[in-house]
Amino acid sequence: MKPAPAPTAAATEPAPATSMPAEWDAHQGTWMAFPPPNDTFGEVGSPTLDRARAAWTKVAQTIARYEPVTVVADPRDATAAREWLGDGITVLEVPLDDAWLRDSGPTFVHQPDGSLAAVDWIFNGWGAQEWAAWDKDQDVARTIAAETSVPVRSSSLVNEGGGFHVDGEGTVLLTETVQLDPGRNPGATKDSVEAEIHAALGTTRAIWLPRGLTRDYDEFGTRGHVDIVAAFAGPGTILLHRQDDPSHPDHAVYLQLKAALASQLDAQGRPLRIIDVPAPTTLKDDEGFVDWSYINHYVANNVVVLCAFDDPNDAIAAGILERAYPGRTVELVDARDIFAFGGGIHCITQQQPAARGGAA
Repeated sequence: MKPAPAPTAAATEPAPATSMPAEWDAHQGTWMAFPPPNDTFGEVGSPTLDRARAAWTKVAQTIARYEPVTVVADPRDATAAREWLGDGITVLEVPLDDAWLRDSGPTFVHQPDGSLAAVDWIFNGWGAQEWAAWDKDQDVARTIAAETSVPVRSSSLVNEGGGFHVDGEGTVLLTETVQLDPGRNPGATKDSVEAEIHAALGTTRAIWLPRGLTRDYDEFGTRGHVDIVAAFAGPGTILLHRQDDPSHPDHAVYLQLKAALASQLDAQGRPLRIIDVPAPTTLKDDEGFVDWSYINHYVANNVVVLCAFDDPNDAIAAGILERAYPGRTVELVDARDIFAFGGGIHCITQQQPAARGGAA
């Protein structure tokens, strides 16, 4: 397991009592990464790499209509990134192994004065998986923090941004097979994980899900990221992935998670309101049962960028999210290629919240 990178001269520890705002709070902008040539995406000139870059570009260009977008690109790919992304999107040269910035990038939080700080989790390739590379990606969070001139809080926890979700009012969703994964945090307990999570994010109540979606436990999965199966859509409100077909293994997962959430209270003592979001009707692709999910959407300023699958349930999901996020436009973006590479729209985006209270 890789140790946390040593602090750079530009990084200082912020004051305690930081807090992570909800994703639907105001953003200063969005961070993404440009797919580099690797074993996941393919080599330069391959149709698979072009598919990845086209899919990531579409998401970036959609968000850029609503808020600033900065895309980090490996120096060897910077020219290609600018050509793909076009005008209006900033490209920053940063050494990269992969392009899942939700996981390798920083988690931005507010300090007590309303200014921003960045949590730098230890990133070790989703539990030191054999196929993963992270020599470069483990430094990405600090590089972005330095670029934004915000202080860094170095966490002792191996964790990824897709492995938790907050409501902005003290509640955090976690998954037992992620934070307690022996490949990530050997010997960790719920108490030890919660202590570090609460210190970093300013949360006070953790709700643990027992697992994630079935496909996420395949060779190239994350072992249960929460952001593909459940997400807060407001205080006390959770969107939950519902698989109705009993032939799909995620039907049983849905029933298990629904039961686990049914008796939970949030940090404010409110019973959770669970909104089911039906899965796409497609059950399988060439690799087996799909994990296609509308839960893996991204909420930005005035918009919800929603995964689309050319599926009859796309419109149903869009209607549910329009009601869940009133006043926001729902933009459907085809996410089939993103899922084919191992994630969704939420997995490739990371919000930088706006400062509060006049803080710079």
